[in-house]
Amino acid sequence: MLQQILHDMYIDPELLAELSDVQKHILFYKMREEQLRRWREREAWEALAQVEGLRPPKVKRASDKHIQWLLGADGEVWVWIMGEGPGDEPYEEISEELIAERARLQAQREAEELWKQKEAEITKKFRDALANEKARILAEKWKVEMEDRKAAKVLEERIHEEFKRKEEEERKWGEEQIRLQEEQRAKELYWTLKQAQLQSHASEKEEREWEEQLRRSKAADEERSRRAQRARDEYRRHSLRAIQKGTVAGLSSRFQELGQSHKQEARLYHHLPDPGPPPPLAVPGRTWERPLRPVSREVIVRWFKEEQLPRRAGFERNTKSIAPWFHGIISREDAEDLLENMTEGAFLVRVSEKIWGYTLSYRLQKGFKHFLVDASGDFYSFLGVDPNRHATLTDLIDFHKEEIITVSGGELLQEPCGQRNSPPDYHLLFE
Repeated sequence: MLQQILHDMYIDPELLAELSDVQKHILFYKMREEQLRRWREREAWEALAQVEGLRPPKVKRASDKHIQWLLGADGEVWVWIMGEGPGDEPYEEISEELIAERARLQAQREAEELWKQKEAEITKKFRDALANEKARILAEKWKVEMEDRKAAKVLEERIHEEFKRKEEEERKWGEEQIRLQEEQRAKELYWTLKQAQLQSHASEKEEREWEEQLRRSKAADEERSRRAQRARDEYRRHSLRAIQKGTVAGLSSRFQELGQSHKQEARLYHHLPDPGPPPPLAVPGRTWERPLRPVSREVIVRWFKEEQLPRRAGFERNTKSIAPWFHGIISREDAEDLLENMTEGAFLVRVSEKIWGYTLSYRLQKGFKHFLVDASGDFYSFLGVDPNRHATLTDLIDFHKEEIITVSGGELLQEPCGQRNSPPDYHLLFE
């Protein structure tokens, strides 16, 4: 399964969700290692092809774009820092002047717009008033009744001058109001720009906080690298441990075979009945075509009967009894429900619906962990965690009763979690 993932450089999202954090880290490390290997292989091939003349070397095209720096009298790049040059005002004074000038110009523009509106209102107001007064005079026909039309004309001019004087007073009052509003607006804009400047200083503080977060993130990355290094050290330690255990197991099996041959000779010599040969452990040839991944429970049951039963998966060592930790095709929720009231170190092994293999569910002090066991080949191993390969599922369980699964978690298999209901949840596998 791991080789297929590294070949495709892809893992199914559902399968990825089944992996623990440690399994995900190690799988990412393996995939990155495979990417580097492919890159080095391609680079070596291209270099060899160029040497043998199969491919012309890559030639970089010269670019006509360039940058030329302005140099000072000393021949170095000319740099001017505002407020620090000879004759420059301090930066604070320059900033204050710029803010005040921007506020003044903005207030002046707003005052001009406001005055245009005010002037139009005043002109309309007195034009309408004059028209109304003329209409009133005409309506009363007082000019016709007066004998001296000149007096009427003088009166009309006096009224016109009176309206003109009032219009001028209204204009002066309006100009004064606009000026006061302009001063008030300039102050408001000044404080607004000042507040924006203070906020920019606050953004600099936020930037420093962001740099602090970046530093912490880098420290976390370094911690993950150290954990990966510890995982690689644990990988090598497990490998040496597996080699030692494999050597001892091989010697013990040889001694068992010798002992059995001596017993058979004794039975033949004393004419004792033979209880029969032990159940075979060899893996027979497949009689069916296995899909790439499990597609249904029926297919999983057939896979177990065709491939796993001959390898005595789920049985205790050298017996016909099913191991107390073995369970059938149950879900993650059912497994956690079985382990809920057990202590840390309790475990069970269930048939997986995601891969051709099993899932080891482990009880933590607070929570649970689930490890995928790959059984698609001729061995059993944890997917992405433990590099050791075991001949049987029972060998894998016994091995991790003495050796932890991961360095970071320190998981050690202690108490098996048995069946709760009758019939047991694995009865379909052994019918």
